[in-house]
Amino acid sequence: KYLYIIFILLFLFCGFLWYRLKFYISIILARLIKLTIKLVGRSSGTSFVGMFTLKTNPDFLNFCSKYILHEKISVTGTNGKTTTAGLIAQILEANKKEVIHNAQGANMLTGIANVFATTVVPSKRYDNCVLESDEAYLAKLYDYMKLDYLVVTNLFRDQLDRYGELDTTAKKIQAAIDKNKDLVLLLNADDPLVANLGHENKKLFYGFEEIEFAGNRTISQAPAEMFNCVCGKPLEYSKRFYAQQGHYYCSCGYKRPECDYKGNAKIYDDYIEIKVTHNGKETHYTFDSIGLYNAYNALAAISMALEIGYSQEEIQNALNTYKAMFGRAEKTEINGHKTIIQLIKNPAGASEVLKTVDLSSKILIAINDNFADGRDVSWLWDAEFELLKNTEKTIITSGIRANDMALRLKYAGVPTEKIKVVPDLYKAVEEASSSGDKDEKVTIMPSYTALLQIKNYKRG
Repeated sequence: KYLYIIFILLFLFCGFLWYRLKFYISIILARLIKLTIKLVGRSSGTSFVGMFTLKTNPDFLNFCSKYILHEKISVTGTNGKTTTAGLIAQILEANKKEVIHNAQGANMLTGIANVFATTVVPSKRYDNCVLESDEAYLAKLYDYMKLDYLVVTNLFRDQLDRYGELDTTAKKIQAAIDKNKDLVLLLNADDPLVANLGHENKKLFYGFEEIEFAGNRTISQAPAEMFNCVCGKPLEYSKRFYAQQGHYYCSCGYKRPECDYKGNAKIYDDYIEIKVTHNGKETHYTFDSIGLYNAYNALAAISMALEIGYSQEEIQNALNTYKAMFGRAEKTEINGHKTIIQLIKNPAGASEVLKTVDLSSKILIAINDNFADGRDVSWLWDAEFELLKNTEKTIITSGIRANDMALRLKYAGVPTEKIKVVPDLYKAVEEASSSGDKDEKVTIMPSYTALLQIKNYKRG
């Protein structure tokens, strides 16, 4: 009898040791693969290492969660998740927290596994993780990791060939939420689809009460999705900020939920001022970025930081040192010219980006239709490219769909003599930054895979 008990205990102990040993082996192999990829220069390796790790050790992420001591935060949504997650991570790191964050934006399960496999040190523990997740992969992430918070930014029509209509995307996020009843939701109250997520979970809301534009900026006139109330009647708006975001209501009595984190924003050409009211206390912030969409991203991150106990001073200090993620209103220099790179991928997001474009700059728009971009580029006709018709200089179109983009600009009212098609993206970047006048600014608006190509461009 005693030998039988000892045998069972020994068997369990060996299983536990093998479980840990398998985890350590996964980390060692991940580091070796990453080093090999770097040496051969074939790929950045943002997903391949994670794919290999999950294939050889499916429980890898579940084991990794034990290394996170405090809040585990996930961020999803159609637009803004990379910037929002980056801001949250920056606030944590600026306050001396050890954070695991998929900063390169690889947000499918393999990308998340990649960052853990190449970051985790078995002898070390981490304070937090901030994980940006693709909407369609959120449920899979929650199969492996139990997280504490989910921030949802917005739900816009995006890549219909991959995601389907908006209600399909919302259902995928809801299915993920249903897997974790303890998950706390921080939801954008101004987006009616986002505000309706979550049934049994604790819900916190952020949103804007008022938005003011300095200068000539205005609320976008781009087409907005139409939504019906649960009673079946179309929602009405007392304030509409952009796309479907705003203060909505229905004659049946349904309306936008009251916000736990109430924002007021003033949008300048090159920075943003935000006032946040929470529990009767008002705090003020400035953020060195552009556009209403980034005001929403900042409000989401500020709300998350306030919720987990950070002060106005701690948050502002982090905002002061924040560096934009690659291609997300990123300010850089190419061949001696000040350049801003802004990802565009759907009508709502692109229209807001177009509102911020300096029409005196040299403009390059690069559109691909690879799988990661979405094969369907009909969204170009819904985005407000009419905002570029008074451009002072040539607009260069590039990428696989360079001709489609050029045609869209023609119909938007851009003079044909100011449209130049350069399909090769590297040549297009050279063309856009070739002026001898180093004071001439450059604006680049690429789709996702075009953005990755630009990342590999050697900047002079």
